[in-house]
Amino acid sequence: MTHRRFTAALVAGLLLRVATLALPGHEDVTTWKIWSYAASRDVTAMYGVGGDPPTRGIVTWGEHRTTVDYPPLFLYEYALVGHLFGALFPDYPDGLALLIAVKLPVLLASAGLTWLLFWSVRRVSGKDNPARWAALAYWLNPATIFGGEMLGYVDPLFMLPAVAALVLAFLGRPAWAGVLAGVALATKPQGILVGPALAVALWQHGGLAPMARAGITCGSVLLLTTLPFYLRGALPNMWLAFGAFYGRRDTMSAYAVNIGWIVNWALRCQEAVPELGFPAACLQLVPRPMTISNVPALGYPNPRPIGTALVLIATAWAAWRVWGRRDLSLVAALGAFTVHAFFVLSTGVHESHQLFEVPLLVLAAALRPRLWPLCFVVSAIVALNINLLYGIGWGMGWAVPRMITGVDLSVLLSFVNVGTLVWFARVLGRAVRE
Repeated sequence: MTHRRFTAALVAGLLLRVATLALPGHEDVTTWKIWSYAASRDVTAMYGVGGDPPTRGIVTWGEHRTTVDYPPLFLYEYALVGHLFGALFPDYPDGLALLIAVKLPVLLASAGLTWLLFWSVRRVSGKDNPARWAALAYWLNPATIFGGEMLGYVDPLFMLPAVAALVLAFLGRPAWAGVLAGVALATKPQGILVGPALAVALWQHGGLAPMARAGITCGSVLLLTTLPFYLRGALPNMWLAFGAFYGRRDTMSAYAVNIGWIVNWALRCQEAVPELGFPAACLQLVPRPMTISNVPALGYPNPRPIGTALVLIATAWAAWRVWGRRDLSLVAALGAFTVHAFFVLSTGVHESHQLFEVPLLVLAAALRPRLWPLCFVVSAIVALNINLLYGIGWGMGWAVPRMITGVDLSVLLSFVNVGTLVWFARVLGRAVRE
């Protein structure tokens, strides 16, 4: 690919992404607006302050009220958004300007991640062409557009430091890798999914010593980001908010195309058979997620510990296979496999949580081209999963009809995603042997 064509593709991608900033996004975009306003007023009070027992903080913006369950660094980032927007619009009006303001950090993070993929592949391979393809495979990827500026998901804000931490660990910069891992984790909890691959990369570069340095710097970042809340007396309120973040996920699958969604569909089919008969009971649109608490009530074991155990087993197997192979493509593939296993096997997962797999797979495939087919399939699954739920924006339409296939397309996509995890395991094993 020539430099001119590469530049033209980047500009085209930028124009497309900027255009999507004006779309309404998904339902959490309103939450980012509320949080940006509240954070710019009093960020350390957002979780609540004091109380015996500690109380949850309620943040407001006009007539909107909600609670907070994201880590502190995310709140600091959106406090900055709120301060900048408030300086331009003191009344903090709802409208196109605020919509663009709360989406703009995602655009900047996506651009940074595109550059990081280009730089990393060129640094490791010594070639421009694979680096250019890596950048475009992320920047023009429908999954990263749907899961980024178009719908207002904030995952790129933690994906950028998480991928940078992995690259720096491989390049022998454990202290900075730890700092960026801490930034990712303090932005969104899913940053922890890079942990196994990060640990392998650090171990390969010197064993326990670099792992310890990375652990110290990572812990320091987490301590520094929570220190203002400790000084305010809001630390117990923060822990309460984080507990709500995990405890509220009483769903087999929050619209994620995985095993939980298949179980959701199968149990609803079972319940509907006496009324509708078979196969009509299984040819309906799955209306909503099923709660985990309903599963034991139907006589089945609690799926949460089972899912957690399966994720740990799958990740441990992949880490064991990659452990002795110092290769950035394999380390990145391990990170992607961890995300895929978590998404497919765990409970309470949301539709956007597989997005983190995409940049990791792009990095792996750019250095090991035989992984490109897997990268393309995963990208299609992620893009379609998000589109089935929100289209191109809340209330905008343009979603693929879920019943176009007779059986709910989200269910069929779930089976495909489970099969893709098995395919990924085989591809990873073959790549290690090579």
